[in-house]
Amino acid sequence: MKYTDLIFDLYGTLVDIHTEEDAVVWEKTALYMGYYGAAYTGDSLQAAFQAEMSRWEAQAGQSYEVYPDIPFDAVLAALFRSAGVTENADALGLHAAQIFRIASTEYICLYDGVLDALAALHRKGFRLWLLSNAQRAFTAYELRYLGLEPAFDGIWLSSDYQCRKPDPRFYQALLEAQQLDPRKCLMIGNDRSTDIAGAKKVGLATLYLHTNLTPADQAAALPDRLPARGSRRKHFEYEGANWPELVPLLCQL
Repeated sequence: MKYTDLIFDLYGTLVDIHTEEDAVVWEKTALYMGYYGAAYTGDSLQAAFQAEMSRWEAQAGQSYEVYPDIPFDAVLAALFRSAGVTENADALGLHAAQIFRIASTEYICLYDGVLDALAALHRKGFRLWLLSNAQRAFTAYELRYLGLEPAFDGIWLSSDYQCRKPDPRFYQALLEAQQLDPRKCLMIGNDRSTDIAGAKKVGLATLYLHTNLTPADQAAALPDRLPARGSRRKHFEYEGANWPELVPLLCQL
């Protein structure tokens, strides 16, 4: 087996999701915050959130190779404090973030066959890691809800590291913590500009999945780049998220 470790993106790779962060979502979140004494309207909360997020991002710094990821719940906690609510502000910020996410989620589900596929890959001897541009405030709970949490040998969420794919530092956090050999790792993701571009920067092989959540401006998968036994290629492509079909292809590598 050429690869020993498979590193997965989450949304658009294993999970199908649709969210709408519209005015109603901000109003519902503002209502919750108002219950605890933080007086915002939907519009004023959105404006205050964007201003606070911009301040945090400016402190983190952002350039071509730096992609800060600020914890959503920490920003909402700061807004509680700005409104004079200091007691339990961190917990209230977490709950407000979860309410925002729940209110904005129209659907969330696994792609067909994902749990069986991950179990089969484990049985074949692969170690499985999750490396997701995601907020712990709600993604950790979505993983639990979907039954994905126990499927991985380890889970890395970008908000914990305040940087996100394609920043090489996020990949390196996983590689260094687990002492993984990049030459034996395959990154699997549905976004060429984040998952795949960042993985290439740190020397990982890649499998690009072109799914319904891939950005619309990104090209479909090339049919001649499927994973194949004996291939000397380091970068593969696959159209869709048909995990029952993907498992045998991955097991050839």
